Amino acid sequence: MIDKDLFRFLGSNKKYVFLTVAVMAVGLIANISITASICWAISLAVNNAEPKEFILPAILAAALIAVRYACSRISGDLKDTLGRKVKKDLRKQVYDKIVRLGVRSTDGMSMAGLTQVAMEGVEQLDLYYSSYIPQFFYSMLAPFLLFFVCVGIDWRVSLVLLCCVPLIPVSIVAVSKYAKKIFAKYWGKYTSMGDGFLDSVQGLKELKIFKADASQHIKMNENAEEFRKITMKVLVMQLASTTIMDLVAYGGAGVGIAFAVKGAMDGLEVSKALFLILVAVEFFLPLRAFGSAFHVAMNGASAGRKILSLLNTPDPVWGENQVDDTEIKLDNVTFSYDKKRQILDSVSMQFPSKGMTAIVGESGCGKSTVVNLLTGALRSDAGHITVGGKPIESLDRGDYYSHLSVVSYNTYVFNISVRENFLLANKDATDEEIYSSLKSVNLYEFILENGGLDKIISEDASNISGGQKQRLALAINLVADKSVYVFDEATSNIDIESEAIIMKNIKALSEKKSVIVISHRLENVVAADKIYFLADGKVKETGAHSELMAANKGYADLYSTQKKLEEGYMEVRE
Repeated sequence: MIDKDLFRFLGSNKKYVFLTVAVMAVGLIANISITASICWAISLAVNNAEPKEFILPAILAAALIAVRYACSRISGDLKDTLGRKVKKDLRKQVYDKIVRLGVRSTDGMSMAGLTQVAMEGVEQLDLYYSSYIPQFFYSMLAPFLLFFVCVGIDWRVSLVLLCCVPLIPVSIVAVSKYAKKIFAKYWGKYTSMGDGFLDSVQGLKELKIFKADASQHIKMNENAEEFRKITMKVLVMQLASTTIMDLVAYGGAGVGIAFAVKGAMDGLEVSKALFLILVAVEFFLPLRAFGSAFHVAMNGASAGRKILSLLNTPDPVWGENQVDDTEIKLDNVTFSYDKKRQILDSVSMQFPSKGMTAIVGESGCGKSTVVNLLTGALRSDAGHITVGGKPIESLDRGDYYSHLSVVSYNTYVFNISVRENFLLANKDATDEEIYSSLKSVNLYEFILENGGLDKIISEDASNISGGQKQRLALAINLVADKSVYVFDEATSNIDIESEAIIMKNIKALSEKKSVIVISHRLENVVAADKIYFLADGKVKETGAHSELMAANKGYADLYSTQKKLEEGYMEVRE
């Protein structure tokens, strides 16, 4: 009933579990002692005792009530402490894991799913640790404590009650397999609905443009309805199992009470029989509470397995070598995503420490895969990638990234001020350096007229145009002053003016830095020192633009086709 892998997560926090159980056990002893004091007082009343004889049981009961109250408060505080520490530790582990994974994607987990696991998943797991696990150990201990207390009064009643107690765990086990399946589906539907909602919100503009918002609305309603149905199944399962546990608990208590009454009829003292009757329910209450916590635990355990899956994702392999030279080479590199179809097949490329190198080809030829290999997001299946003659996996990641900058078509600009975005890239950047960089990308006047460096960039840079966002991303990376710049479709989906400004800066940058350009538009790579033309996962042609055009092969055909299309578009516009 306890997941061993999840239990290991507790680490040093296990002490809070056992402290909680110990305090709860003391509270139980205090509770049954209060019951014994009441029975004592009743026995004195039945025997017409003097009023002064009631003082001791009254004082004892009052003291025990104080102990019981203190135990309740202390156990509650311990559970709260356990929950807070577990949440803090779990969130730190999840965050540290994501940081260690770095630019590598988490297999099978979307951004919405990752957020739900890190937030809601940890909250659910908090209940698993703070409520379920302490209650599990306490419910195992409590019946035996009660048995040893009651066995000296009437062994038959004690044995009957103890034998009836396991019926509750049996009922829990009976529904646990079904419950695990239900909760696994529940969590899957929950994350799926979250993914769909985030996807719809992020793509709302496109949905409106293509008048697909109504159909998406229907799809979201279907997802919500599926989630409602699985939620109802969870509630039905919980209600059914709770009913079964109630029948077992109160049925077992009823059997114990019946034996206690029979014992009284056979000569057992009334006060002792009354004590057994009052304590009979206590045998079942801990396990009854455990059964109630079980449903919360199943949800937490489902979330926990998602967290386990994330934390068990292998970390990317990096070494400790420092980068001495930024010349990058791919030597017979082969890569496949599904181990069936090769995206790259024995690809060899060389990127010198200074100059502009371009990688071009039709969509799906493997251009972005090369970028992911260069950043360490992916590792090759065969062949070698070296930086300054050293294998990329042998490098210290922090040191390697301090030399590398990637600007893509969707480079993220943070929801902070313009200045703070620059300081993320270079904490020592001065306002003068920032303004100089903004001037180079033709953004100086715009920023100056719209709040200056204190202008807040809204989420997803929605308060500036797409071209301005790309130019701002370029300016930020220029201030970072890296040794190697990778531009992965950096001019995609922007206006011609912004594209010209960006390409002008890229060419100027290549005079002193290593610049790698990935572009679907071949006009942008004409000035490159060397061009690699990819097709079918292989390097089909290599050389400068003039050399490839003279060869009159695949590159020349693609360039000529694009040129005709662009010229035709310009004629239509005119």
